[in-house]
Amino acid sequence: MDPISVLLSVVVCIFLFNVFYGGKRESQNFPPGPKPLPLIGNLHMMNMKKPYLTFMELGKKYGSVFSVQLGMKKAVVLCGTDAVKDALINHADEFSGRAKIPIFHQASKGFGIVFADGENWRVMRRFAISTLRDFGMGKKTIEDRISEESDCLVETFKSHEGKPFDNTLIMNAAVANIIVHILLNQRFDYQDPTLLKLIKSISENVRISGRPIVMLYNTYPSIMQWLPGGHQTVFENTQKLFNFLKETFTKRRDQLDVNDQRDLIDAFLVKQQEETSSSTKFFHDDNLKVLLGNLFGAGMETTSTTLRWGLLLMMKHPDIQKKVQDEINQVIGSAEPRLDHRKQMPYTDAVIHEIQRFANLVPNGLPHATTKDVTFRGYFIPKGTQVIPLLTSVLRDKAYFKKPEEFYPEHFLDSEGHFVKNEAFLPFSAGRRICAGETLAKMELFLFFTKLLQNFTFQPPLGVEVQLTCAEAITSIPTDHKICALPRN
Repeated sequence: MDPISVLLSVVVCIFLFNVFYGGKRESQNFPPGPKPLPLIGNLHMMNMKKPYLTFMELGKKYGSVFSVQLGMKKAVVLCGTDAVKDALINHADEFSGRAKIPIFHQASKGFGIVFADGENWRVMRRFAISTLRDFGMGKKTIEDRISEESDCLVETFKSHEGKPFDNTLIMNAAVANIIVHILLNQRFDYQDPTLLKLIKSISENVRISGRPIVMLYNTYPSIMQWLPGGHQTVFENTQKLFNFLKETFTKRRDQLDVNDQRDLIDAFLVKQQEETSSSTKFFHDDNLKVLLGNLFGAGMETTSTTLRWGLLLMMKHPDIQKKVQDEINQVIGSAEPRLDHRKQMPYTDAVIHEIQRFANLVPNGLPHATTKDVTFRGYFIPKGTQVIPLLTSVLRDKAYFKKPEEFYPEHFLDSEGHFVKNEAFLPFSAGRRICAGETLAKMELFLFFTKLLQNFTFQPPLGVEVQLTCAEAITSIPTDHKICALPRN
């Protein structure tokens, strides 16, 4: 029997089971949403490549809290700044769960931090944040490390002598080296085959995870797991990353010096030793492997992509690029950019914030789950319901941003040119699940961005028009493009 016949047979069986043995009836007061079809729910109306666009349209019809059915499972979508902040901040505990998304759950098995839940998530998150701080997040030591790496980045850009080049791998490698320093106490050359392999695995997963085949896998995992497709590549890439990480920390275990902890791996292995007498065990190899993978992937991909958007936007808006460079000349001159300069550079700070807002890096937001039954804004949402905090509806909220669809740094400036915060600036999400590396990412964005604009003027290749379009991926990555970095002195 061919795979399509098998798929159809299983689908019919699931349908008949649900007709005759249907599960719990939906609460009368569940959030409203479009009428689902049997088996597929609302999949027929979804933009399978960019689901957030469908959610934005549904939000106009059903309001700030509505439901969709993906296959057989219901999900609640939160739309707009007020609803998202209300749930994640004012009802932080109730909305702090992590939905089990099959593609990620299959890979992580609920370990680590990003796709973990319950007590395991709490313990790993506490450990990750305190250890990131211990190894320099928010401190001068890591600021020095970022400055050194930005020097290497500048030299690499200079080597292209103003000719067009693709900056994806270079930017990924530079940012990866910062998190690698904290996790493994190492630095890789930008052409190091090991680093390139790790970057390739993560970048490929980011692209594949945004494809319709993966949305189908997440909807019908018990069927799709037997079929070929991109989801299988995601598992293979994840396994390669985990194998490298496990090999690395296994070697470390033999050389561990409790009194000389050099990085996050050492800190974890020390905790592992301390835990041997305890009945509850969290500091085991599976948690370490997935935690390292989470921090490496998140620490590299999001920051490097934001920086790439930044350079693309500077090429698109040379007038804004010049204003940033004028402020750099005035405040920093030819000195080394430092974090202390940021408060004297309101325009540059506003531009970086606007790059993050415009890039809209995780448009769907990572899916949460309710940890208990909750009545939210008049609707009853049962425990265990998947909740999608639609970050694109926050970063593009017309109530908070004058020109939500445009790149407009004045969103973060008052009439006198002073920097102002904006309530709807939530690129790192909010509440209990806010990004653990937010402080590190902010440091990297400011130091790398100012260093690059201090040294170069960015232009598109001759005759090429800058396109601000997103490629197909789970995050909003720019389509492939080349840049010209023209030295300023």
